[in-house]
Amino acid sequence: MGTLINFTRWVLGKTAGAGLILAVGLAAAGLWLYLKDNVNFDDWRREVVLTLSGERAKLQAALGDVQQRMDRTAPEIAREQAKAEQADKVVAQLRSLESMWDRLVGNPEQQRANAEQRLRMEALSAEARGKVVGLQEVLVRTGWERDGLLMALGKKDAELRAAQKNKSRMQRYLEDAWLQSKPWVIGVLVLYFFGPTAGKLLLYFGVAPLIAGGRPVRLTPDLAVLPEVATSRVSAEIRLDPGERLWVKGQFLQASDEGVTRATKYVLDWRIPVTCVVTGLVELIELKAKAGRGEQRLTLSNQANPQSELTVLTLPAGAAVVLRPSFLAGVIVPEGARLDLRRRWQLFRWQAWVTLQFRFFEFAGPCRLIVAGSRGVRAERLAEREGNPGPARRTNQDATVGFTPNLSYRPVRAETFWSYYRGVNPLFDDMFAGQGIFLCQEISADGDARRARNFWSGLWGGLTKVFGL
Repeated sequence: MGTLINFTRWVLGKTAGAGLILAVGLAAAGLWLYLKDNVNFDDWRREVVLTLSGERAKLQAALGDVQQRMDRTAPEIAREQAKAEQADKVVAQLRSLESMWDRLVGNPEQQRANAEQRLRMEALSAEARGKVVGLQEVLVRTGWERDGLLMALGKKDAELRAAQKNKSRMQRYLEDAWLQSKPWVIGVLVLYFFGPTAGKLLLYFGVAPLIAGGRPVRLTPDLAVLPEVATSRVSAEIRLDPGERLWVKGQFLQASDEGVTRATKYVLDWRIPVTCVVTGLVELIELKAKAGRGEQRLTLSNQANPQSELTVLTLPAGAAVVLRPSFLAGVIVPEGARLDLRRRWQLFRWQAWVTLQFRFFEFAGPCRLIVAGSRGVRAERLAEREGNPGPARRTNQDATVGFTPNLSYRPVRAETFWSYYRGVNPLFDDMFAGQGIFLCQEISADGDARRARNFWSGLWGGLTKVFGL
């Protein structure tokens, strides 16, 4: 039942879209004709009727001329046929007078005269019959000409009757608009109904295998230390040692000890101000332990989204992680240190153009990162196992949060065409290979690839993804 309902909705949606395309096409063509047409409608109709009447009169005159020629040709054929028949009779009579007795004892002079007369009559008969054949051919061709003129006259009569009808200006514009826009409207409708399917077939079976075979992105050949990933929870209890500073988004701060000072950090990093504005890393709350106080504790939780859970990534010296700043809720840096943020551009790779991610943000230790994800963040650890010396794993693009820069990262084609065609999965999954860690949301909600399947949200998600946000 659910499948039938979805199919019915799809059919209704397609029908409504086709009707809208047709209406827009006719309206655009009608408006163009209206703006182009500067003559009075009644004057135009009278002119059309006069023109058609003149053309009809010409056809009638031509038809009359053809009929006159046919009327002249038919009696002439009859006369020539009669002439040929009379000549044949004379030839037959002359032949009857030619006997053996006449040739032996008859009058030679009379015989020569009869022979000459017979030859003249035979020639006359042949000439008459030749004329009959020619005249019959002329009569047939004239009949064809008459039939063509009758058909043309019938069409012209229909056009004249249509022009003489009391059409409204709107009807005239609609008819002319349809004639003008018909090829374009039909082409757009064909693309509307079959274009998405053809495009997805081409992308899945033609483009995607070529892209997936490209060289993967690997930002760092080796990594001395891997980050430590804590278990994600709805709320995270953060320990703030003396000298450490925490920069956190305001909606994530739930509770804190009184032994901390508060200030405002307007931008997380002034080297990337636009990125900070787009990802919400502005007007952060800065917290640090007061002088002479020991360890302080804070509780962080997303008070605006109950589906969001937090995890803490601890990056010791030598560790690093590539992370999308939109998933970053807060940063803790040691005393006297600044956030070590590296921008890695990848402009000349097919993968970057396909995923629209030309820039990667690499956070290097020592620091701690508080990461927020839908229903939590899961750390997938890739390591060599027996029988699996080259570990690799794929994940849904919507779920990817970050990865260690020593992993090889590339897009691979979705596992099944049907899931991609129905919009369940994007065209590409993320593939990670090597020995390291990549981070995923437990539920791939509000991912850029999913937002890209909606036009406006996809446009915004694509622009933010260009800059690795």
